[in-house]
Amino acid sequence: MFTPTIEWINGRIRLIDQTLLPNEFKQIYCDEVSEIWQAIKTLKVRGAPAIGIAAAFGTVLGIWHSTADNYADFEIELKNITDYLSTSRPTAVNLFWALKRMVKVAQENQSLTVPELKERLLTESLEIMSEDQQMSRSIGKYGAGLIENGDNILTHCNAGGLATSDYGTALAVMFSAHEMGKQIHVYADETRPLLQGARLTTWELMRAGIDVTLICDSVAGQVMKEGYIQRVVVGADRIAANGDTANKIGTYLKALAAKDNNVPFYVALPSSTIDWNIKNYKDIPIEERNSEELSHIEGLDDNGQVKKIQIYPQKSKSMNLAFDITPAKYVTALITEKGICKATTKGLEDLFNK
Repeated sequence: MFTPTIEWINGRIRLIDQTLLPNEFKQIYCDEVSEIWQAIKTLKVRGAPAIGIAAAFGTVLGIWHSTADNYADFEIELKNITDYLSTSRPTAVNLFWALKRMVKVAQENQSLTVPELKERLLTESLEIMSEDQQMSRSIGKYGAGLIENGDNILTHCNAGGLATSDYGTALAVMFSAHEMGKQIHVYADETRPLLQGARLTTWELMRAGIDVTLICDSVAGQVMKEGYIQRVVVGADRIAANGDTANKIGTYLKALAAKDNNVPFYVALPSSTIDWNIKNYKDIPIEERNSEELSHIEGLDDNGQVKKIQIYPQKSKSMNLAFDITPAKYVTALITEKGICKATTKGLEDLFNK
């Protein structure tokens, strides 16, 4: 059921092109580091953990054909590649975490020959992917303990297998609860403007046999007010050391509605999404994307070919922020691979022995 989101196949990166879902399931290959950069930038691969894995594989792809014959020259190439990949997207901390990890491994193994270093970095990238798979299942196990039989759960954007290597964070909670035999129903926000909830979350939940209802982003507050929702579970792209959460735009409003209606609001995340260097939300960069994502939708021309259809006045101003910040005070708890904790500095530090 869980098709790998991204893989290393015989010196190439294979990934699911998520821009085509749910209408077409297609796996594509990246043979150059510029292609994986573009895949991250254009959301062919997306979700913080998956972006981190893509960055690790992209690093290997970039150095795989290096002709350097000493560590000093190899290190220069490695730095250029990781610096380049770091420019693909600014908010998801897993990107930078993975790149730093790859550089650190190289520095710790300077005594190896360049061919050996390449193999060592490939091993590390595969380990990052394996760790993600294990963390996702642990998150699911811990989070499922919070879910009661018969619960209606609201989620925003997509934090399923497509956002990781194969199982998910927020959706891992639902997958795990479902596998335990709990009867659940999920309300999925459409998640404007790119509709990750409509296109990806509903697709994943339906494949898993989980009952799901799609709603407009603006409906979430009302269904909470009417008592339809017992839990909200979302993912995260970066968590500050105090529990402040950066996630897909619209998450903050869901947290406010949950607070007003006494609905528990949970954030599911792997430890790689925690940025211990950032004390609170003020230092989390928020990505602003191309306004065309707001002003245009995809449609079909008379020949059945996909075309962009403008839905706003041509000269209309727009602001397309990709993420927002949910202050820690609105988060009931954080669900991690180590267990569940309060969204506080102490809660995180105690759980991770910091």
